[in-house]
Amino acid sequence: MKKQWNEKRYHSLDYELKTVFGEKLYKISLDAGMTCPNRDGIIGTRGCIFCSQGGSGDFASDRRLSITEQIERGKAQTASKYQGSGYIAYFQAYTNTYAPPERLRAVYQEAASHPDIRVLSIATRPDCLDKEVLDILTEFNRIKPVWIELGLQTIHEKTAQLIRRGYELPVFEASVRALRLRRIPVIVHTILGLPGEDPDMFLDTVRYLNTMDIQGVKFQLLHVLKHTDLAKLYEKEPFWLPAMEEYIEIIGQALCLLRPDITVHRLTGDGPKSLLIAPEWSGNKRQVLNCLNQYLKQQDLWQGKDFHYDINI
Repeated sequence: MKKQWNEKRYHSLDYELKTVFGEKLYKISLDAGMTCPNRDGIIGTRGCIFCSQGGSGDFASDRRLSITEQIERGKAQTASKYQGSGYIAYFQAYTNTYAPPERLRAVYQEAASHPDIRVLSIATRPDCLDKEVLDILTEFNRIKPVWIELGLQTIHEKTAQLIRRGYELPVFEASVRALRLRRIPVIVHTILGLPGEDPDMFLDTVRYLNTMDIQGVKFQLLHVLKHTDLAKLYEKEPFWLPAMEEYIEIIGQALCLLRPDITVHRLTGDGPKSLLIAPEWSGNKRQVLNCLNQYLKQQDLWQGKDFHYDINI
């Protein structure tokens, strides 16, 4: 198992891309100029408590540029470290299925028609996937692979209400079923360190994901960023955030629990240094990943090691 993952101890995105496409693909973060029902008043006006003004797209390009211009800028910025020929168009900022159908078709078409784009990866909310949107996604999935990234964060309803997620768990489950009926891969975002949650609660979310027909997961450390309601909460009453050693150990446990067929798209994250309040150690992403890989080898851990499942996907 370890050998087939190119010496990694988990089913990495890098391995999956090389297996499917024959090469690593570099992800270019895009801003399609959309908003979110949790910001425009449909559900709420202040967004999730951890979300910055960039709508989780702080590393995306300038929304004033066209999609093509953003792609070309992303290619230029990565030219010194990526010598490949293929890219993933990552619609990252805000909710990227939350626009009129003609607008969705226009931005997806512009990305899909770029000769260097191999995949469209679209971040959105489970409550923004009605039939018309699903039909559009299915249409483009026939042109180039479409991945849908869903921000679940947690399965615990009390936490979901605290962070103002804006939808209940059955909405997520229905969206996953609808996407998979159309053979569209699903990648789920989770967060470790949410206020009021301990490591066991995070691992409960991982166990739950093993029962779902999903193809990928992102493990994200909670970042307390300036100018967010989370920052105000943290300043008023600091809550538990893991030290780096704790984070590595918990993610190691999560990998052991996680179904081996689920691709790990992210093991940590790095908030913008200009906005990051805590935890400060997360600013050095390379160090975190190096220490995590070393820990997995020392402990002889790998994805799915202790997990037995009978789900037929």
